[in-house]
Amino acid sequence: MSTAVRDLEPKKLWNHFADLNEIPRPSKHEEKVIQFAKGFGERLGLTTIIDEVGNVIISKPASSGMEDRVPIVMQSHLDMVCQKNADTEFDFDTQGIKMVVEDDWVRADGTTLGADNGIGVASILTLLSSDDLEHPAFEALFTVDEETGMTGAKGLKGGILTGEIMLNLDTEEDNELTIGCAGGVDITATHTYSPEETPTGVKGLRVYVRGLKGGHSGVDIHLGRGNANKLMNRLLWLGSKEFGLRISRIDGGGLRNAIPRESLADVVIPEDQFGLFIEWFRTAGTEICNEYKTTDPVAELGIDPIENPKAVLPADLQTSLLATVYACPCGIHRMSPDVEDLVQTSNNLARVLVADGKITLSCLTRSSVNSERDDLANAITALFELLGAEIETSGGYPGWQPKPDSPIVKLMADLYVELFGESAHVAACHAGLECGIVGTNYPDMQMISFGPNIRGAHSPDERVQISSVQKYWTFLLETLRRIPRKSA
Repeated sequence: MSTAVRDLEPKKLWNHFADLNEIPRPSKHEEKVIQFAKGFGERLGLTTIIDEVGNVIISKPASSGMEDRVPIVMQSHLDMVCQKNADTEFDFDTQGIKMVVEDDWVRADGTTLGADNGIGVASILTLLSSDDLEHPAFEALFTVDEETGMTGAKGLKGGILTGEIMLNLDTEEDNELTIGCAGGVDITATHTYSPEETPTGVKGLRVYVRGLKGGHSGVDIHLGRGNANKLMNRLLWLGSKEFGLRISRIDGGGLRNAIPRESLADVVIPEDQFGLFIEWFRTAGTEICNEYKTTDPVAELGIDPIENPKAVLPADLQTSLLATVYACPCGIHRMSPDVEDLVQTSNNLARVLVADGKITLSCLTRSSVNSERDDLANAITALFELLGAEIETSGGYPGWQPKPDSPIVKLMADLYVELFGESAHVAACHAGLECGIVGTNYPDMQMISFGPNIRGAHSPDERVQISSVQKYWTFLLETLRRIPRKSA
């Protein structure tokens, strides 16, 4: 299945990608891929270090004739988002990704692909191992834990890197040059409760929302896709108000940086309301699917009978919880007044878990304006506090302030026109990139981010375009040849 990938062009890059995808590399569990990268550099006889937080840094001298060029950093992250379809059996801690070639695309078999940021990593590995590609002296910076907190970039100390320009290979549109990004902060609310015995005279049901498109909670947040947690809450809130529905369990969403695709809830309905609820649910489900038929065409809202659960949420707490989730902001909060079509601030209600006497609500709040990010986070914190929950904010990272007049931006924008006959889209993005964090300790370093076309990142629909990888690779190699000479 994955062998066809190794025959794609450029072969060395795709073979390095295939090698990388044989190694389990979930965020916060990168031990195997760290050792892979370390061994890669050492086998080439290159100076290789692992810093205090697990970042791998490999230094390579300039190729012949490029010794007088400005030294650079090429950076990508080692970890990947781990998401799979509900019917896919897969263990991200022990298995390598199974890849499939379909027409002009590479995808995985029921899981995320890891092209984010595996194509960037593979590109750097190809340059490290080459003896026939032109490049200035460079440091390969492989960071860890980008997807769940950017702790690798946060832990990178100043003074380690000597490069004056950083090429971040983590953008997902091949006609984009990214020069700025949003910052973010994680919000987690927890609340404990004593379950109540399930009342008599009820029937059990499992309510489910599935088949949503999901996607990256930054890059895709403007597309208006359904959030499974919000849609489930809508059903439960109405069912509670109209039919006396009681909740036993909710399990929705997962990773903070992925728009939730699925949610399920175990509930009970009074027997005398059961038939009416079933009829109402079918109508409500059809209405919601019609609302989202453009963005989530295969969305499915359904119910299955189950044995009555033994316990349910206390009625007053259930009312407060459903009201809290209903009121929680989700999606775009504000568009940028300064940059056309840029989402400035947003929130993703990523996780709703109610089970075994504990409620957990998790959000990722993003903004390219740090003060606005903090203001929205404060509003969400205040809302969760009304529930009586304990709040933890963590994983905060700064945005990356655009510098459109930077020499590397002009060089690459002009080169794009020369190579492809059209202008690149030079812009900031709403995703979190590590450039802003690295820049706190390396404020004078010029930075830019680019990459090939990747679709469906952070979801099992993730795929990377083969022809776009070839285009991006041409662009990267020519950029390296054009890196300016050192100042006299």
